[in-house]
Amino acid sequence: MPNIIKVFLWGLVISFLGSLPLGTLNVAAMQIGIQESIREAIWFSFGSLLVEMIYVRISLVGIDWVRKQATLMKWMEWVTLAIIVALAIGSFVAAAKGGGNTKNIMLNNHLHRFLLGMLMCAINPVQIPFWFGWSTVLFTKNILQPVQSQYNVYIIGIGIGTLMGNCVFIFGGKWMVQRIANSQQYLNWVIGGIFALTAVIQLVKMLLHKDGVSKFHGEKQGHGIG
Repeated sequence: MPNIIKVFLWGLVISFLGSLPLGTLNVAAMQIGIQESIREAIWFSFGSLLVEMIYVRISLVGIDWVRKQATLMKWMEWVTLAIIVALAIGSFVAAAKGGGNTKNIMLNNHLHRFLLGMLMCAINPVQIPFWFGWSTVLFTKNILQPVQSQYNVYIIGIGIGTLMGNCVFIFGGKWMVQRIANSQQYLNWVIGGIFALTAVIQLVKMLLHKDGVSKFHGEKQGHGIG
């Protein structure tokens, strides 16, 4: 198998599997798919994956610059935490109102879903250390090489993998709602719980300095990678 295809497949598989655990973006995409339309959810996913691809590109060629932005990334983490809390509250409020079509207040806006996806992904810095770590592994194993063509197919694979992972949530959520009576209300409670649990875990990690950004900057001092 040509190495460039291996690079593409590695990017796709890592991104797809990394998109499957419950998170802010894939759950938000699922909510949009259920309460609005599949089309809007796909637009949201395109926006988020575009920013993710840009972040990966930055992590490949400008990692030293990224590491110097410790304060900015910390602020971005706190903003992300605030948004997760707001999404949790919005889901609980929507569930408490009892209407199946009651929308999460964070998603009840006229912002184009492509731009919303870009915005929510842009303020979530955790993907930078995630992709830096995986890219470092691929570099170490000589799977990924510092070649422009490989960078391009790697990033394309990542984008397709993220879209595939989000589609699991988008179409899976839609399928579930169509087969379970009053499922949208129940789903709002479940999604609110997911966001609340995510917020608690993220806060604990940040306070204990065990979040992705802290580990990312710790690598610079401890190992000098990059």
